[in-house]
Amino acid sequence: METPPPPPRRDPPRRVVVCGGGVIGVCTAYFLSKSAGAAASVALVEQSSVACAASGKAGGFLALDWCDGGPLGPLARASFDLHRALAAELDGPRAYGYRALTTLSLTVKESESGSGSGQQPKRGGPRDAVLPDWVDGPGRAARAIGSTATTAQVHPRLFTRALLDKAVRDYGLEVVIGKAVRVDAGGGGGSGRVSAVVLEGGRVMEADAVVLALGPWSGKFGLLSSLFRVYGLKAHSIVLEPREPGAIGPEALFLSFLPSGGGPAMDPEVYPRPTGEVYLCGMSSREEVPDDPEEVAPNPESITVLKRVARAVSSHLAEGKAGVKAEQACFLPCTEDKVPVIGELPGLEGCYVATGHSCWGILNGPATGAAVAELVLEGRAQTVDLTRFSPARFVLSRKR
Repeated sequence: METPPPPPRRDPPRRVVVCGGGVIGVCTAYFLSKSAGAAASVALVEQSSVACAASGKAGGFLALDWCDGGPLGPLARASFDLHRALAAELDGPRAYGYRALTTLSLTVKESESGSGSGQQPKRGGPRDAVLPDWVDGPGRAARAIGSTATTAQVHPRLFTRALLDKAVRDYGLEVVIGKAVRVDAGGGGGSGRVSAVVLEGGRVMEADAVVLALGPWSGKFGLLSSLFRVYGLKAHSIVLEPREPGAIGPEALFLSFLPSGGGPAMDPEVYPRPTGEVYLCGMSSREEVPDDPEEVAPNPESITVLKRVARAVSSHLAEGKAGVKAEQACFLPCTEDKVPVIGELPGLEGCYVATGHSCWGILNGPATGAAVAELVLEGRAQTVDLTRFSPARFVLSRKR
């Protein structure tokens, strides 16, 4: 079978508008403004504030090979390497907490008293990993599932802001606070080539290329919702400040948590940060996404469970030993086929989408942004093949 010829090269855009100030939009705007230089103006439009949603409230966990064997594998590997390169360029360890991690999985059974003090952790059988000293609750069946060569972390809000600040300061990126309500086409009637982004209130931003990186709010944008479905998975998290932060080591924990009184196991995650904070997340459910990102609020019952998890994992994270810095929730953008949507929209030349990254948005932000920037400016992505992520797949599926 012959390889199809490359698409005809278009004139590069002169005015690019990226809609969405989460990690995907910011990474895209960063690489666009860096690559375009003086040849094109790049603007980022954000409804509320940059990294106000999942990109500010996620765990920031990075994994090299956890997506291998599926469509995300090459994207994740390219992005993991880009994270490392960006950390060297932007002083990531100091600026946004980039560091390599050891990652463990373990089972934690909550004691009937609701604390982790009733049973000492199992410290390693012949096939078990050795638990770090700070994990002093009833942990057992520990296994190493990631090494410092394959897993790492960033503080997601600080990472997103560092990229944005660099793009604004050095590459001329413009940031506009406003809500994009529609994309206009030069041909009229919703077809042809993109000509402008219209903001709530009537402001018109002329553009010959538009990138819609709206996360879970993609489902509320008519142009996108008419082609495919993106729904929001509401995930909860807490951020704790231990009184003895130096006692907490750089080990990420993926748990099977068995609550006292029975019931199904839960799968919360624990990420210590180099700032001394400890981030815990879990308790996800599919819910309606509100219109305004600032309206997202956690469910109290889910926060209570996460505090119980913290107490069971480590005495350093129990009430009285750690303060609660944040109780929060965010929506992860998910697609029905569990594959992100990245590429040019069918029937509207110059309009691109990048959404649906679910829990891997922070990991895959850099490679997505770099590839979309290449697609916009050069007509083809080089960083990673985007064919599997094309929005055209939804059009094709309807024709079958």
